[in-house]
Amino acid sequence: MTEKRLFEALSGILEKLPEKEYPETGRIIRNFINLETGAVFGCECEIADLLCEADGAKQLFPSVAAFLMETYEEQVKEGNPDAACNMGAMYYTGRVGEQSYRKAVHYYTIAAEGGCRQAQENLGYCYYYGRDTPVDYEKAFHYFALGAFDGHIRSLYKIGDMYRNGYYIPQNEAEAFCIYRRCEETMTEAALPLVGADVMMRLGDCYFSGIGTQVDDKKALEYYQKAERLFFTRLEQGDFLIRNCYDRVIKRQAETRKRLQATLPTYEWVEM
Repeated sequence: MTEKRLFEALSGILEKLPEKEYPETGRIIRNFINLETGAVFGCECEIADLLCEADGAKQLFPSVAAFLMETYEEQVKEGNPDAACNMGAMYYTGRVGEQSYRKAVHYYTIAAEGGCRQAQENLGYCYYYGRDTPVDYEKAFHYFALGAFDGHIRSLYKIGDMYRNGYYIPQNEAEAFCIYRRCEETMTEAALPLVGADVMMRLGDCYFSGIGTQVDDKKALEYYQKAERLFFTRLEQGDFLIRNCYDRVIKRQAETRKRLQATLPTYEWVEM
């Protein structure tokens, strides 16, 4: 895409973009173009990658989605695995305006074959949950292992889930608990808003039900409360896919409090 065409595309988006609804998108475009001179400061791939992540998980503004699809499709043809992964992610979540696991798997597979670790992790989810493909725990474990070796916490806690449930590998709840603890210990500040809630929920489950450790309702409540706060922030940002998880940790907190209250000593009050 020539600089002139890129400027026209970006300035055209900005002209119709409701910036109060999409503040990050507007800010990114304004940082990369000069409306007076028609100059563009950056390449289309760099701009596309930033726009793809802008404004949380809400659906992309239609002209932004069209720009991203055009840019990434061209990059996929040129053999860019990261572009294919981004295309897959937009179809997986529906941010592009169309939710399609079939198309997501198609692009993830292209990206995974090109060596993209994120796409390999994402394919693990597709095979684990049967997203437009038969459930295949062996393939899921394979792809999660690749991600975990590269330090992807989502991949690591999904391996913990497979040990917890005995999917493909022998069930081992103690190993699952150790893996969840490892996720918590190695989590960075940058990763916490993205995957912290999922890890905290799993640790809450372990302490609530005695999965690989002793039942501890105080610790269970502590972890469920951490998960609630982190899930709530993601919901505020438009990540509707985790609504069931948010509702679940709220329900579990009520159950945990009920069990804790049952352990309190009773007193007989004497009027003086």
